[in-house]
Formats: sequence, C-alpha cells, structure tokens
Amino acid sequence: MLLIPAIDLKNGCCVRLLQGDMNASTIFSEDPVSMAKHWIEEGGRRLHVVDLDGAFAGRPKNERLISEIVEAAGEVPVQVGGGIRTRAIAEAYLAAGVSSLIIGTKALVDTPFFEALVKDYPGRIILGLDARGEQIATDGWVTDVGISVAQYLSKVKDWPIEAIVYTDITRDGMMKGINFEVTKKVVALSGIPVIASGGVKSIEDLRALKESFRDEIENLFGVISGRALYERKLSVAEGQTLLDSNKNA
Repeated sequence: MLLIPAIDLKNGCCVRLLQGDMNASTIFSEDPVSMAKHWIEEGGRRLHVVDLDGAFAGRPKNERLISEIVEAAGEVPVQVGGGIRTRAIAEAYLAAGVSSLIIGTKALVDTPFFEALVKDYPGRIILGLDARGEQIATDGWVTDVGISVAQYLSKVKDWPIEAIVYTDITRDGMMKGINFEVTKKVVALSGIPVIASGGVKSIEDLRALKESFRDEIENLFGVISGRALYERKLSVAEGQTLLDSNKNA
C-alpha cells in the first residue's frame, strides 16, 4: 500500500482546498515541480497530481507544469486528473509520460467513452469517484449527478480499471479522518483496488486504515494525503514505513 502525496494545481501554484471549494484554497508552494521533488526525496513512490483549474474549466490548464512534474519525477509514477474529457487529451498525457489517468466527470457523463478508454489502455486508467458520502459529484465537485456510488460501480466492476480513487468531498482538506465505511463499500461492490482519499490527518489514520482493511489489504492500492503532509502533521517517510510494515505499530 502506498502513501501518495497530493499536488493540486491552481494558477500555477500547489494548493489545498477545503471540501473542493476553489474559493477556500491555501497556497503551500509556488513551485509545484520542487514540491514534487521534495515528496520523492521524502520517500514518495507515487504522486497524485490534479489540475484543479482544468477540472473546473473542463479542459487542461496546467499541461506544461504537469509535464515538468513528470520529467522531474523520473521513474516515480505520476497519476493525473482534472479536465481529461477527450480522447486526444488522454492520449497526449500518456504520450508525455503520465503513468495513469484519473477520469472522473467524463466517466460519469459519458460511460461509453470511459469504457473504450479503459479497454484500450488496460491498467492505466483510474476511476475518480468524488462523492458526498455515497452520492457522486462531478465538474470539480460542484454538480450532484443523482447517481450513487453503488449504482455506478455496478456498471464498471468488470472492466480493466487500474484502481478507484474514492474521495469523500465532505472530508477533503478538513483532516477529519477517512470515511472507512464507504471506502470499504467501494471495494466490496467493485473488487477493484481502491485508493482512499479525503480526511487524512495523522499517522493514526493510516494505522486505522490498515486495521480496517486487515483481511483485505490487497484491495487497498494506497491512500492520498495532502494537507496533513503540507502542514507536517504526517511525514511521507513515517507513513510509508508504517504501510510497508506487517503490523500496525
């Protein structure tokens, strides 16, 4: 299981939002490329990059920065989401060295597009499920689409999806702890490895996550952390060491 540092891009800076609100952002770095290098030096073995401007605009806005991050990351995989809503954009990112694409809004509003992309690039497409509890939201988390997590997963569970990033919007950036109940439900409903996201506040959350998934740890791909890392309430080295260990201590 991986501890995956989050790099959220807005106006060329590395930021964190509160519950997905673009008007409630905190700038943590004006040099996202250096931030990426920092997390790798700390022991990060994968990076989670989101083009927030792109997610709201419906098309990429930080492609240059993302390319620079991918180049700086070298052999460390970089998963990218935000504004990937055409085949051309998806293929351009993959050609630029992005390891995995996170498809959220487009997967919900155009399921045939998502199915074709997943089947043409098996093991390289991640489903981004952003929800308030179990109700999925799209378009940068501002639109509730009236579809539950369970309803959508019933359609895609047999596709060669690499992983599912489940984010509880109500907890994202709030450091209130992970929504274990729905995260486990996503695994149970899909059988697809899950990346937990939203609410990590300390190493105790990672310990609790391991305990919660004790009997199905192979189904937990990783956990994304942002604000807790930036505010130094959690370190990549300490967190990854815990996740790598065979015990929770």
